[in-house]
Amino acid sequence: MQHLRITSPRDLTPAVLDALRADAAVTNLTCVRGAAIVPEGDVVEADVPREAVNDVVDALRGIGVPREGAIHVVPVTTWLSQPALDAERRTPGSSADAVVWADVTQRAYDESELNWTFLTFMSLATLIASIAIVLDSQILVIGAMVLGPEFVPIAALGLALVRRRPSLLRYAARSLLVGFAVAIAFATLAALVARALGWVTLDQVTAPRPATAFIYTPDKWSFIVAVVAAAAGALSLTSAKVGGLSGVFISVTTIPAAGNVALGLAFGVPDEVRGSLLQLLLNISGMAVAGWLTLAFQQAVWSRMSARRALLAAKIRRHD
Repeated sequence: MQHLRITSPRDLTPAVLDALRADAAVTNLTCVRGAAIVPEGDVVEADVPREAVNDVVDALRGIGVPREGAIHVVPVTTWLSQPALDAERRTPGSSADAVVWADVTQRAYDESELNWTFLTFMSLATLIASIAIVLDSQILVIGAMVLGPEFVPIAALGLALVRRRPSLLRYAARSLLVGFAVAIAFATLAALVARALGWVTLDQVTAPRPATAFIYTPDKWSFIVAVVAAAAGALSLTSAKVGGLSGVFISVTTIPAAGNVALGLAFGVPDEVRGSLLQLLLNISGMAVAGWLTLAFQQAVWSRMSARRALLAAKIRRHD
């Protein structure tokens, strides 16, 4: 169940209430007249099953509420209401499977923002990956993968295509390009310092590394794993159940590949730079394509669900 809190300009409130009353999925509808100060107007609240949120939000956007007011969508963790339970039961689909596009898009924008926090996590994760490669430590490689914040911006590329948001596409692509460039430069500088101090030698960088050799030797499995992991990640981002994201982070080698690029640059090992760059590109392209296909499939499915819900609502109105 989701709770809607709508700040509505006074002249739009009648249309907002009509739209909400007309939807059989809407329950616990309340309106406090004159409660909004900026913009001056009313506050309308309602409970809506997760499966119906997209249709309700689209109706409110059609009225023009976001242009002059606001729509807040808040998950309700615990609720007791027979009317709400009845509304959820007659709404097609499962709440765990339902995609709230406004929530997914907002999260994509928030986590794809190019800021100091994003750049810091990218740089520190890449530095840990470089250390992991020198030590040939799979544990540290996993730590670097989990720390890296790059998955959501990569998924945002596919989301931008599915939802036709060119600004999000530019936003996410810029964050990825700048993020990886800064992270590799930072790790390269750290590797040069370690080389100058004698902490890391060329022999350590070029020695056989059986535990981490996969980072700079990409093959068909690199792309396949990236595709499968990104599909699971897209489902985790859009579903009410998000437990699968940690598995996605430790399945793809984007951050470790960036760390090895930094080592190759610092120690002048072009073969490792080329192999790691190819690994990085394979992972990003596989994840972007898989995320796009998964989100496109979900949009097609939920468009059909919306059509089914409209037919069901029409039948309910006829019986009433």
